[in-house]
Order: sequence, then structure tokens, then C-alpha cells
Amino acid sequence: MIDKQTESTSNYDNLEEMSTLELLKGINSEDQTVALAVESIIPQINSFIDNCYERMSKGGRLFYIGAGTSGRLGIVDASECPPTFGVDHGVVVGLMAGGDSAMRKAVEFAEDDTNQGWTDLQKFEITKNDTLIGIAASGTTPYVIGAMESANENGVLTGSISCNPGSPVELTAQYPMTPVVGSEFVTGSTRMKSGTAQKLILNMISTTLMIKLGHVKGNRMVDMQLSNNKLVDRGIKMIQEALAVSYDEAAELLKKHESVRKATDNYNK
Repeated sequence: MIDKQTESTSNYDNLEEMSTLELLKGINSEDQTVALAVESIIPQINSFIDNCYERMSKGGRLFYIGAGTSGRLGIVDASECPPTFGVDHGVVVGLMAGGDSAMRKAVEFAEDDTNQGWTDLQKFEITKNDTLIGIAASGTTPYVIGAMESANENGVLTGSISCNPGSPVELTAQYPMTPVVGSEFVTGSTRMKSGTAQKLILNMISTTLMIKLGHVKGNRMVDMQLSNNKLVDRGIKMIQEALAVSYDEAAELLKKHESVRKATDNYNK
């Protein structure tokens, strides 16, 4: 039987009678427990990342799949990898029940289709070289479970991020990651603490993998895409600090090489 802690009654009651300050302090107090819940499963996150990295270092891809808030969080994390780390859009891919339109507006009953998740993954020709993370706060989403079961059957490495111990998603994953955050401030509103925990873990996974894959030098995003003036300015300052040159000289180097990495690696060559 699943211990549905995400559906357990809030530690707070009569919320409508609270002042704004009381509500804010209550939410913040609950949020402070989330990082500790994530900290407690770092060994599991570590094991997943090491196994995923082994595949990605050989050209494998990372897929996220989820529904509702969980699906949106996966898509957001995947979409940030190309601009931040300079990887192709197909290296980290986020999918959610109901398709891209569900990012803005929920698609009714889309998450209840057990077969659709694997069908959606087939569009990307997923193979045993790839990795799939099922994201589901409750751990019971059919769309996610079905995709993970099929992934296991086809030799795909599977991980999961859920918040209920003993859930089907956790039991299906080869590498489950289950931060137990307990009840939500508003009972059952898993976009809050559960969503925050999922976001923290996704940050840890993608950032660590990108560092291990060589897309960070020192502590700088040397492969980032120069897609706006703010990022161009950041790139110039990275070059300026790395090479101890003037801002104008760094700007010229960036203009010439169109990449922070190339500008710094080819200096004086």
C-alpha cells in the first residue's frame, strides 16, 4: 500500500483566517524542510547520475517525462540546457502528458493513458543508449508508469523523481529518487513542496551531468549560447577575468571567436 504523504493533511488549518504575514511565514517554514529532504537522498541521486553519465558520455540522451507540474518542470529544465551549456536541443528532452499545449493549459485525462508516454518517446527513436526519468509527485501517474515500464523492457536506463515512498513510479525505476517532503501547506497542492523538491533534483542532475560532460570550465558556463545582450556582456566579462585583459579586448575576442571557450582556448595562438 502506498504511503501517500503528498496527500496527507496540512500542518496548518483555517488558512483563510490567517493574515498575509502568517501565510507567508507558514509557507516559508514548510519550504525550509525541502532541501533537507533532498539532502537525505543525495546517495541515490549520485548513483543515478553516475550511471546516466556513462551513457551520455557515449552519446546517449536524457529524457524527462511527466504530467502537470512535474511534466512542466522537466520541460523547463531540458529547455535551459542548450542556452546554458551549449548542447544541442536533442541532448536533454522534456515530454509531458498532453503535449506542448499542456504547458499552458491542462489537457483533461491526458495523464491517465498508460500507453501514450512510450508512444511519445518513439517520436525521438529512444534506444538502450538513452536514459529516462519519470517525474511524478504522487508516483502513480499512468502516463509516466507506462513509459517507464516500456523503457525497462527495451533496455533504457530509468530513474524517477517522486515524493511518496513505495509508489509504483519508485518501484518501476531502476534508480528511484524519492525526497519525502510530507504534507503540503495547502493539502494536496503538490506544486508547492513536492514541486520544489523536484526542481532542486532536476537542477542537480542536469548541472552535474553538464559539468561532467565538459561544458563548464572552472566555474563558468564557457559553452553558453550568446543569445542576448546580457549574455554577451557576461561572456565578455568571463574572458576578461580568465585572460586578465581589458573589457574592450575581451569583446573583440568574443566577436572574433563567437564563443567564450574558443576565445579563451585560442588566446595568443
